Amino acid sequence: MSFETGMLVGSALLLLSVLASKASSRLGIPVLVLFLGVGMLAGSDGPGGIAFNDPALARDLGTVALIFILFSGGLDTDWRTIRPVLAPGLTLATVGVAVSTLAVGGFAWKVLGWPPLVGLLLGAIVSSTDASALFAVLRGRGLRLQHRLAPLLEMESGSNDPMAVFLTIAITGILTGSKASPASLIPAFLIEMGVGALFGILGGRAAVWIINRVQLDYDGLYPVLTIGFVLLVYFGAHAVHGNGFLAVYAAGVVLGSLGFLHKESLKQFHDGLAWLVQVVMFLTLGLLVFPSRLPYIFGAGLATAAFVVFVARPLAVLLALLPFRKIAFREKLFVGWVGLRGAVPIVLATIPLTAGVPQADRLFDVVFFVVLTSVLIQGTTIGRVAAWLQVIAPSRRGSGPRTAPANVLELDLTESSPASGRRVVDLNLPNSALLVLVTRDGRAFVPQGSTTLRPGDHIQLATRKFDIEDLRILIAGK
Repeated sequence: MSFETGMLVGSALLLLSVLASKASSRLGIPVLVLFLGVGMLAGSDGPGGIAFNDPALARDLGTVALIFILFSGGLDTDWRTIRPVLAPGLTLATVGVAVSTLAVGGFAWKVLGWPPLVGLLLGAIVSSTDASALFAVLRGRGLRLQHRLAPLLEMESGSNDPMAVFLTIAITGILTGSKASPASLIPAFLIEMGVGALFGILGGRAAVWIINRVQLDYDGLYPVLTIGFVLLVYFGAHAVHGNGFLAVYAAGVVLGSLGFLHKESLKQFHDGLAWLVQVVMFLTLGLLVFPSRLPYIFGAGLATAAFVVFVARPLAVLLALLPFRKIAFREKLFVGWVGLRGAVPIVLATIPLTAGVPQADRLFDVVFFVVLTSVLIQGTTIGRVAAWLQVIAPSRRGSGPRTAPANVLELDLTESSPASGRRVVDLNLPNSALLVLVTRDGRAFVPQGSTTLRPGDHIQLATRKFDIEDLRILIAGK
């Protein structure tokens, strides 16, 4: 296939996948299934007939995709909402993943007859939940969850990938002759996660500092700048033996919690970029699957999927959240049910394929079957389960921010005003406040983050009534 033909086919598949996503909410099928389905239909076993059997390339594309998906997820994360659920979220992302790995590993050993380490490898691979798949389903159903369920699920699904990646790589290394012992995994994990988190936090703060001070001549270069930062954080953390996935997620959370130039436009850019790499990843993984092999592992795949959905995931959640008694039992049951598996387990299943682990082909097929079954069963029943467990938040009709009365604060800046001589982005205005208009020398204009306020400026801010006095002190000093 020539380069031009390959690009033509690739662009057609990309457009077909995006258009297919439109039918997701109407058909009640998660968009992940549609993306994978397009890839499978285009593959060597489907009518498309595209021959693709390169697990190494699929792994590398999946890794790059996960980098930008995790960063975008962190960028969209509101630190104030996840801070109250930080402890249970991290417990689910670590203890929960470990319990799920052990449970599935024991099942594969005792029931499927697999070697113990291969069973543990299967457990590690399918232990990660998918934030993008889960929230795409929630948005498609129009579901709003009660209390702190949404932040808890967001925190868990955004931070459990590093644990799953670590366990998968470590167990694969042991199976392929690495001298590392299971006992050495704990200190290695702590070091890798600690270094990754620290690198991500420092990298995120450095990115904010540079973005706010570099003053690029072309606004179009800011997305390029952030792409460079994301890649630098991941591969920099990897170079010093830190977890790169945790590093980019932490960097995204730091950026999302701080003010920087072009914040909203950059968030939209990275959201679009995350969708692009997600579609490419799903298509590639779909091409890598050979549907003709699935009937041979139907029994093992169905049994494993049923165990993961109905036993391993609920058990992991209940044990991990046991110390957190403020979380109601019905909420724990819901968290146990919505652990959708997505593209991450399929990407992780390419690691033993490229490493030459025995039974890696069978392992990959079982993982794909588990993911497909999980998304179809859990993804299509989330609404009914949420209603049954009574975790759907009441409608905000007639109340909330959209109907709250607007309050406008008008101030005149003087030489002594704290805001004089400072850029808007450096004021650290609360999210509830928006500087909507500046009048200078008789000319009114809408300020940007890079706008420097001057003495004599007349400014107007839209805000909440109970923030007015704090803003008056922050901006004018009185």
